[in-house]
Amino acid sequence: MTTAQTTEFDVQPTPLALLLLGREADPKSERGVECPGDLPSPSDPDLVARARAAKEKLGDKVFVLGHHYQRDEVIQFADVTGDSFKLARDAAARPEAEYIVFCGVHFMAESADILTSDDQKVVLPDLAAGCSMADMATAEQVAECWDVLTEAGVAQQVVPVSYMNSSADIKAFTGKHGGTICTSSNAQRALEWAFEQGEKVLFLPDQHLGRNTAVRDMGMSLDDCVVYNPHKPNGGLTADQLRDAKMILWRGHCSVHGRFSLDSVNDVRERIPGVNVLVHPECRHEVVAAADYVGSTEYIIKALEAAPAGSKWAIGTELNLVRRLANRFAPEGKEIVFLDKTVCFCSTMNRIDLPHLVWTLESLAEGNLVNRIEVDRETEAFAKLALERMLALP
Repeated sequence: MTTAQTTEFDVQPTPLALLLLGREADPKSERGVECPGDLPSPSDPDLVARARAAKEKLGDKVFVLGHHYQRDEVIQFADVTGDSFKLARDAAARPEAEYIVFCGVHFMAESADILTSDDQKVVLPDLAAGCSMADMATAEQVAECWDVLTEAGVAQQVVPVSYMNSSADIKAFTGKHGGTICTSSNAQRALEWAFEQGEKVLFLPDQHLGRNTAVRDMGMSLDDCVVYNPHKPNGGLTADQLRDAKMILWRGHCSVHGRFSLDSVNDVRERIPGVNVLVHPECRHEVVAAADYVGSTEYIIKALEAAPAGSKWAIGTELNLVRRLANRFAPEGKEIVFLDKTVCFCSTMNRIDLPHLVWTLESLAEGNLVNRIEVDRETEAFAKLALERMLALP
């Protein structure tokens, strides 16, 4: 619809539509606003040269972090690559860098701001690069959940454990209520610690990582787990269900890993005899149960590094990473395919493209601070407390 048509029929875009387009802001959401100023054209043949020139001009003043799920065109400019927590720690280890450019999503940049010094400025090339999983748990929803747990008489027995893939507000809630943060690599250690502190765990915001860790790694049963749905009264649970449960799982999931199904596993085994199925623990429980290997992004990379030549692998994680690994290990005779037939990038991660990165670096080189991610002091203090508890885990 053209502007003229919109005016004629007096049709106004809804706030939700604007959010999905990345054109407005919701301070209670991971989603943000579009970049101010004009972005370079994605067809500009000089984008790579412009990015190199701006980065060279900035020198040691800038440190670029690239998450594993980023596009190749962006990852080539990263000083370090890794998962979200590794990158946040890498940023904290570079105090001489005035600007931390985080090529990832919003919650990752928040974590970097929490862990870096006050003098360092964390920048996200596109403020609309959020995380659908992190969006599935807001501060208000979690506060209401805690009220439900209190009314059921179990709140004092509950220790919150929040996945790294959560907003600063949720990390702060976790720290304030005696809980800890976890990554997909140390979720079992975090849960073991939590059960030493209390009788139950509220696991936020990814139900699949919580369920898979509890059942697959710690020997609990599916009956020990209940799912709290923030869109239903009392989370859709009775007081008795909350009293009987060991794991209270938040109804959240990763839009990428949640797409993989048992059919995906069965189909790839039929198409590629002898294939090894390796998936991320954010996948559904039935997918994890059917896989040969399960582990974090870093685990996946290390497993493929150690794999023998001629081995075949179907990987259940984000497509940018799978494609990069397939190209990397092809010369070694390792066949690596995406687990599902349906192509699935992380759409919000892919908002960080070369034009946004060029615009960011050139703006910083000209002395203009753009798209700074800054967590308020109180939120930062409680979120840092939760992160420090994780770092102290044995």
